[in-house]
Amino acid sequence: MAVYTEISDEALRAFLADYGIGELVAFRGIAEGVENSNYALKTTSGDYILTLYEKRVDPAELPWFLGLMRHLAARGLSCPEPVAARDGEALRELCGRPAAICTFLPGVWPRRVRQAHCGPLGGALAELHISGTGFTEERRNSLGPEAWAPLLEQCRDGGDAVQPGLIAELDGHLAGILREWPEGLPRGQIHADLFPDNVFFLGDAGGAPRVSGLIDFYFACTDFLAYDLAICLNAWCFEPDFSFNITKARAMIAAYRAVRPLGEAELAALPVLCRGSALRFLLTRLFDWTHTPAGAMVTRKDPLEYLKRLRFHASAQDIHAYGL
Repeated sequence: MAVYTEISDEALRAFLADYGIGELVAFRGIAEGVENSNYALKTTSGDYILTLYEKRVDPAELPWFLGLMRHLAARGLSCPEPVAARDGEALRELCGRPAAICTFLPGVWPRRVRQAHCGPLGGALAELHISGTGFTEERRNSLGPEAWAPLLEQCRDGGDAVQPGLIAELDGHLAGILREWPEGLPRGQIHADLFPDNVFFLGDAGGAPRVSGLIDFYFACTDFLAYDLAICLNAWCFEPDFSFNITKARAMIAAYRAVRPLGEAELAALPVLCRGSALRFLLTRLFDWTHTPAGAMVTRKDPLEYLKRLRFHASAQDIHAYGL
């Protein structure tokens, strides 16, 4: 459930009085998501999404996230656009939480990823990277390589209870990844969390699906562009049995390259970038798994799903394993 803060009708009507988007018609909580409280909001002028930012989001970073979304939307990327209040500000406060209203995007996210989704996703990711050009303010990737050793250290006491020998195996993977981590690759603004539930599609009923929106930019940061592609390969191209679907990967990479060509250094670095992104999500899941109190109303994600991905990438000899 992704509604942590309840809003009364009276509080919401008072909040909306500062906007020029009409009168409240209806609103309801959105159950999907884990970080913030989200509401579908309908006014006399249309549909919107209201987000209350909970404690895991640093309020000081919200202007960067909202500014990036505004920049991307202005350049034609289909993503939520923050709505400014009458005073010109998009970030406000509601029920003691930082809050913002964004435009509504139609579409649904794919519960079962097919090859037909992977090409459009690759093209949309490249468009995001190109659209981010010109947004010069940077945000450090707080879950980048320098964060992985401290995360692993915090999991050391409980990690082997998840699987015997897990911590020793991760120590080995981490050392190898950091030793091989590339330098000097093209950088820019990346989404860094473009899982299937953050991508909306339309046209999937008998026709080819097309991306109708990219959402949830609250892990976005400034990093290697190809690292974002590696995150998507991990999130979209493994089957339920954790086998790697090279056909999906080939479709994703080809569509990406058709919009934004990948340099030789980026292609050569793709295997280690995939290892690094697999380790990043494994470690954050492992931290949540070992630090979430018993009985907490949080659905923990299995870290071992990403161990299987990590092992695949570690066995890949070169970019031919990805259909290149």
